[in-house]
Amino acid sequence: MLEKIEEIERRFQELEALLSDPAVIGNQTEFRKFSREHADIAPLVDAYRQHRKVLEEIEGNRELLSDPDMKEMAEEELKSLEARREELEKEIRLLLLPKDPNDSRNVILEIRAGTGGDESALFSGDLFRMYSRFAEKNRWKVEMLSCSESERGGYKEVIAAIEGQDVYAKLKYESGTHRVQRVPETEAQGRIHTSACTVAIMAEAEDVDIDINPTDLKIDVYRSSGAGGQHVNTTDSAVRITHLPTGTVVACQEERSQIKNRAKAMKVLKTRILDSIQQEQNAKMAAERKQQVGSGDRSERIRTYNFPQGRMTDHRIGLTLYKLDAIMQGDIAEIADALRAHYQMEALQAQSEAA
Repeated sequence: MLEKIEEIERRFQELEALLSDPAVIGNQTEFRKFSREHADIAPLVDAYRQHRKVLEEIEGNRELLSDPDMKEMAEEELKSLEARREELEKEIRLLLLPKDPNDSRNVILEIRAGTGGDESALFSGDLFRMYSRFAEKNRWKVEMLSCSESERGGYKEVIAAIEGQDVYAKLKYESGTHRVQRVPETEAQGRIHTSACTVAIMAEAEDVDIDINPTDLKIDVYRSSGAGGQHVNTTDSAVRITHLPTGTVVACQEERSQIKNRAKAMKVLKTRILDSIQQEQNAKMAAERKQQVGSGDRSERIRTYNFPQGRMTDHRIGLTLYKLDAIMQGDIAEIADALRAHYQMEALQAQSEAA
């Protein structure tokens, strides 16, 4: 491990020299590439240098133990330094874990109403608002791609693109079945109902990821329906694209322009196909090592939102928070951080067992 880190530190020094080279500064493509690599390894190099400094201080304090006048102070200092050394070693092991190549990507968010009828659709709307507000807090951009509204409010289905820094890294563990327990507004007896929605978080596909043969596509255009004023039902602006080899179907009618709807539909189509490929690859890896860390299996109930008790429970990590109002307003950073820490520790454990 030490050799690997020293090699990374040497590369870090090379990158610092490159980034101050006028020839590199003048080449924006190279400068961005080297800047990204520099930023990626900077936290590891910083932790390693801090660790090296702490080891030097530990050695210095051990030498002071033989001095009767300094022994007590040295022992106190050693306790603090040893604790810091352990923290840094844990941090370094985490930083050395293989990075998820999708972490820096934008995402396609899909929320679908499940069991519970109108109440499930209303909760889909609540979840979409929760993620939208979390996006605002992170200064991400949310763009609605497609939606099917429910008559009583909320959505039967809503699809959106979220763009910004480390979107997938922070949202990837949201995929799964979200269950809600509350008294619907239409419930005269005051009984608590249980409904569910499914959430899918998919890393947005880039053109280099998926090469789709145009002959594999069936494209239908039709007139939009729903809200939209005079424009609705006057032009064939809505687009439905079917990928024949996989049977994947995507429709979009949010824009007035057929060209824009087609572009949005293609974005979702590519992302779904890429997600399907990655899920298949992950499943194979899981079978080989008998454990899939952070799979976000969408067939599982991952979370329950209990409104009468003001409680949110994430069943994967046993996390319960009694601040449901704040969570529904987009205050989910604590949940995202806890999930990330949990799956990082699982990955560390799997790594040490493999070693």
